[in-house]
Amino acid sequence: MKIDIDKDIRKAKTIPSKFYHSPKIYKKLRNLFDKSWQFIGDTSLLDKNNAHPGILLDGMLNEPYVLTKKDEKVKCLSNVCTHRGNVVCNDSCNTKTLVCGYHGRQFEIDGKMKFMPEFDDVKNFPRKDDDLPEISMEIWKNLIFIINDKRCDLSEVTSTMVERLDWLPVDEFKYKPELSRTYKVNANWALYCDNYLEGFHIPYVHKDLNKELEYEDYFTEGIDNTVLQIGIGKGDENTFDLPKDHQDYGKNIAAYYFFLFPNMMFNFYPWGLSINVVKPKSSEYTEIEYFTYVWKEELMGKGAGGNLDKVELEDGEIVETVQKGIKSKAYDRGRYSPKREIGVHHFHLLLQKYL
Repeated sequence: MKIDIDKDIRKAKTIPSKFYHSPKIYKKLRNLFDKSWQFIGDTSLLDKNNAHPGILLDGMLNEPYVLTKKDEKVKCLSNVCTHRGNVVCNDSCNTKTLVCGYHGRQFEIDGKMKFMPEFDDVKNFPRKDDDLPEISMEIWKNLIFIINDKRCDLSEVTSTMVERLDWLPVDEFKYKPELSRTYKVNANWALYCDNYLEGFHIPYVHKDLNKELEYEDYFTEGIDNTVLQIGIGKGDENTFDLPKDHQDYGKNIAAYYFFLFPNMMFNFYPWGLSINVVKPKSSEYTEIEYFTYVWKEELMGKGAGGNLDKVELEDGEIVETVQKGIKSKAYDRGRYSPKREIGVHHFHLLLQKYL
């Protein structure tokens, strides 16, 4: 399928509708996600334990990994035993040795093969490829990102966010598991991203959020592999206290929304940070893993970052409705609003570029 998005938003048509529901097209996306950075959590995962396992994009990549810490150095390793492919570490733990429960192969916490029973007569053993392979990992502040097939540095995705918000003490934000959750949406992952990337729908879908923001001043810009949206508050209450040398100083900014291609959303509010990782599960089903990091407890529940659960449910409902409509034989491609759908257009251009 040819996406064919015109770079001139005034002329462009949106992605063909079958992109959002074709199982055949969905299967071709693995290569895109295999080469993309993914947020998996923060360094507090290893505060009490020195090994923490996970699955990278379960349902799309299904790559088992394990975060480890030795002498304060954090690594991300493949969690697949180099003997017969069993998953080595199943639960977070504090251990000196990772032991495969299938045939007893042991690894140092840094991934080096340590011991293997019944291998006395094996020639040229152990070798480097008997160690657990390392998965590429980078950390910004205390937030951990990994990539399965590294083709670019993390900075190529995060530079716009880092430049704008490096002054924030993100590493002091506290992860709140009780405020974090998974949303299930019966719609294509890219349709959920489309919805996130424009404020056009806010007056129609998010009535309460609309009361907090100056709709006419809503700002959107596509920059490299990022889309930045800025929500301006109707007053200076519940807005950022920006440094005087900041490029946005003097504006009543209620929220910074950063979309990091292809599926991560970093939403900064005066109270802290919410992160949405969009996880494709099938051509018409998506799960959104929602992480909450609190900076200023006293500001929770106020302003544009107030009732995020309500906003999320409203987004899920409208996206599911669009998923039904977009499969109609009467619809294929729409047009963009040059004023309001800059972010959607930029996202579609990136899909065209990388696919």
